[in-house]
Amino acid sequence: MATTILPIDEVTEALTAQWAAISGLASSLGDDQWSASSVLPGWTNADIVAHIIGTESMLDGRDVEATRTVSALDHVRNPIGELNEKWVDHFRPMPRTEVLAALDEIIGVRTAALRAMGQEAFDAPAMTPAGADTYGRFMRIRIFDCWVHEIDLRDGTDGSSVSDPGPAALALDEIGTSLPFVVGKRADAPKGSAVLFDITGLAPRTVRIVVGDRAGIVDEFDGGDGAADVRIRLDAANLARCAGGRRDADPAAADIEGNEQLGQAILNRMNYVI
Repeated sequence: MATTILPIDEVTEALTAQWAAISGLASSLGDDQWSASSVLPGWTNADIVAHIIGTESMLDGRDVEATRTVSALDHVRNPIGELNEKWVDHFRPMPRTEVLAALDEIIGVRTAALRAMGQEAFDAPAMTPAGADTYGRFMRIRIFDCWVHEIDLRDGTDGSSVSDPGPAALALDEIGTSLPFVVGKRADAPKGSAVLFDITGLAPRTVRIVVGDRAGIVDEFDGGDGAADVRIRLDAANLARCAGGRRDADPAAADIEGNEQLGQAILNRMNYVI
């Protein structure tokens, strides 16, 4: 059932800003940085750019033929990974100039499509990577995906930080929707647990989760924030790395107050991204 209703103008503005950040960053990379191994297994930094082009191209209804069987590759773990790899393989032999041109071309096409769309179409049911929801939710997931890949590109090159709070806010909104799953399912927090995430850095926020029959987000705890069984404080970019299972994720950099065992269990099972 479609449940996530998001304002089209806000999401479109953030997504186009995120695409612009990726395009600007990709264009600024030196040749050695472009071809260097990224923080993602099996991919160069150029492959990350190709992946972004491929996903947006699929959303525009495009397809490419697979050039090899990729299911046996160590870093390909599911059908989505196979689909991603097909697009990466498609762009890998191309000169850098052609890849960058393809990125700018699909950004232009997708930007025009979003700006021509009305709120009703944005609210329409769609199948997303998180299951059935709205097309708007899918676009927020696209912000999250591209934002995390901007972090990947920066981590794999000059180590600089993301700086635009607009896309970051919506990316963190998307991460926030998955934190109850991390707490309740992956970390198996006991029923009755109250977990507070204090997310710092860009677009700071507090996320409060209570575990009942299912874990869910609440506006406040009975007894206030001091009633939390555990409080986990970590930077937004590090949260993204942990959620994506990046090799440079640093769970140890998070501060845990309260139930240390529960906090560590949550941080150790933070990787939920497909």
